[in-house]
Amino acid sequence: MPNLVTLDNGLRVLLIPVPHARSVSLSAYVAAGSRFEAAPADAGLSHFVEHLCFKGTERRPRPQDIAAEIDALGGSMNAATDREYTTYYAKVIPDHAEQMLDVLGDVLRNSLFVPAEIERERGVIIEELAAVEDSPDELAGVLLDELLWPGQPHGRDIAGSQESVAAISQQRLIDYYHAQYVPNATVLSIAGAVDEARMLDLVRGHLGEWRAGAPEDWARNVHVHGAQARALEKDTEQAHLTLGLLSASATDPKRYPLTLLSIIVGEGMSSRLFMRLREELGLCYDIHTSLTQLLDTGSFGVYAGVDPDNAVEAVREIASELRRAREPVSTAEFERAKSLVRSRIELSMEDTRSVSAWYGGRASRGLPLETPEEVMARFQAVTIDEVTEVARTTLRDEHLRLAAVGPFPSVEPLFEVASLDG
Repeated sequence: MPNLVTLDNGLRVLLIPVPHARSVSLSAYVAAGSRFEAAPADAGLSHFVEHLCFKGTERRPRPQDIAAEIDALGGSMNAATDREYTTYYAKVIPDHAEQMLDVLGDVLRNSLFVPAEIERERGVIIEELAAVEDSPDELAGVLLDELLWPGQPHGRDIAGSQESVAAISQQRLIDYYHAQYVPNATVLSIAGAVDEARMLDLVRGHLGEWRAGAPEDWARNVHVHGAQARALEKDTEQAHLTLGLLSASATDPKRYPLTLLSIIVGEGMSSRLFMRLREELGLCYDIHTSLTQLLDTGSFGVYAGVDPDNAVEAVREIASELRRAREPVSTAEFERAKSLVRSRIELSMEDTRSVSAWYGGRASRGLPLETPEEVMARFQAVTIDEVTEVARTTLRDEHLRLAAVGPFPSVEPLFEVASLDG
């Protein structure tokens, strides 16, 4: 178990020594993500702030000052915005951990938001959003999220829209940064070759005077009955199909059998969807399932890229496999799925960045700090009957949403063959 210490200012610090590690990974999780952007006008605000935190601080006023210092350490530092947090992560050798901590703390506390840098990054993000428009597989995923969670922050593109990003003001960026980037809304997870006592002293020295604040809370999920299907007509060589169903959240015990179901149905080259649609029928090159597990909602998704002439047949076959998944799976498939989960977890724990993320991501969302061994035991305890039950309650027409990008004037022909209850 990691050592969790909460400083007087509310900063939660996780210290996780990793035997034989030769690196230290520091991951800061801040309560700033798309679910904290309740107003549509704020869409993309968290992502915009993340970009600007690398563009200059009081002590490192230019972007190149930050980049040059990180490079001089021989380490790496980056960030990513998600729906329920923004994470800043860095990796260095132990001798440079204190200096990297200083850089990390500086960008979290003292970023400048210079007008020229704001406008430069505004243009970069708008180009990033334009790239999604030119990437039909990503666009299909965005459309599916909008169908699953219509009119809600977690149903929008995390980066916002070109319109919202163009309108966000300097003052709104600064206000949000000062509201959300506070110690009582942050988890600092440190894993690797660490001396716990010394590292905790360093954290107190660099971040102990960081002033607590009153951050905004995240928007809860609301069940909204919207459209079930949407097609975006584009002149593409390939049709991009996504089917999604509302499913278990990150706090739902059903997430364990659901994960095994996803592996059996569509993860890997031995999965049912891959074997049927690619190997047997030759309908597609890429087909897979994926899970999204948020604090109070989740989704089970299927993606396939196919020739437009084969789109209807592909959806029909996907629906057939999802219906078949409601019957008990074979023992061989079941045990293979459990083995794959265990291997994924075990192999990820070789990397100190993954270890810091394992605990940091959980702590930032208020989830139990389960060890990898405890989670593997939960998967091992799942039964075939539980997988069957979660399939029967999840894979139903009432939960089904379908989004397609390609040369489709209408989504009706696709949705007509997607029924799971027929």
